[in-house]
Amino acid sequence: MAGPVSWETAERVATWFASGRAPLGPSTPPLDASTENQLRDDFAEFTDRAETLVVAETGLVPASGPPRGIVVDRAEWAKRNIASFRRLLEPLLLRLEGSTGRGALGGAARTTAGAQLGFILGWMSTRVLGQYDLLLTEGDDSGDVVAYVGPNIVALERRHRFDPRQFRLWIALHEVTHRCQFVAVPWLRPYFLEQVDQAMSVIAPDPRRFVEAVRRAADAVRGGHNPLEEAGLLGLVAPPEQLEVISRIQALMSLLEGHGDVTMSRAGAGEIPEAKRFASVLSERRARASFPARVLQQLLGIEAKLKQYAMGERFIAAVEAAGGPPLLARVWEGPEMLPTMEEIRDPGRWISRVGPPQLATG
Repeated sequence: MAGPVSWETAERVATWFASGRAPLGPSTPPLDASTENQLRDDFAEFTDRAETLVVAETGLVPASGPPRGIVVDRAEWAKRNIASFRRLLEPLLLRLEGSTGRGALGGAARTTAGAQLGFILGWMSTRVLGQYDLLLTEGDDSGDVVAYVGPNIVALERRHRFDPRQFRLWIALHEVTHRCQFVAVPWLRPYFLEQVDQAMSVIAPDPRRFVEAVRRAADAVRGGHNPLEEAGLLGLVAPPEQLEVISRIQALMSLLEGHGDVTMSRAGAGEIPEAKRFASVLSERRARASFPARVLQQLLGIEAKLKQYAMGERFIAAVEAAGGPPLLARVWEGPEMLPTMEEIRDPGRWISRVGPPQLATG
């Protein structure tokens, strides 16, 4: 079977979009060799430095060696993620294609699917600053890499006159925090991948779900709500059992993103005086996205992801106010200790369920 997606088309479209020639892709001049070399040197230094600071702040000690920081351009970022998506999605896509009873899809359908995926990842390549990509890349030597998108980082530094060394360490702190979460907590990565597998296992090509999605969207609009607000387009077409899995994933990501932001702020407090300004500028950048870009963000569920930062930070603040860092540390004890989405929204429910931190006995 050729497969339902033309991955070659996805890569071509993503590369074209990442070049800045597409409608929603901001155009930035290519980086000169000196700037590229400085970026590589800085992120090699700051990735190591960030791990030292994050471990000292969180107590999460990675079980493996140090991460490898690399600098990529937008096209390289898109290609890396296309490879990851292919590895993650292709078994599911082949299963769905086979379930239709038609065999391999025609060339036009495969090309269209590839172009759509390329468009999505190409657009995202213009927004991303850094990414810890262990979750989707397995079985090769790229699995413990923190990637930084050089053109996007330099463009922000120049536009807002950021101090480059402070800004680069600030970015590294957030991404390395995610690495520490997944490498230091042995059950976390398998749990996350299990949730992703469960979400995919219940997907079926049933047109009735799209009809039901339209009905739910209309009801939401009549009630004054944005139907894409919570989980993007996926949330509209997902069956009830999949929505439960999506909710668990959203709760986990709210915790991890909030923890990443809090750790980034605290761990870098003594070395990044401009951290508050960086955070403010990036928040305004999200809010000023053009209307087409905002619609695309909602369709992809990115708007929901942005809310996860704020909800996660509020959850952590409430938990620490009730029991300090020892109470928060209980979230790493096992999957059963993770907050639900309802508990993320109402931290008191998680605090009541979990109780005080366990005391060591001797």
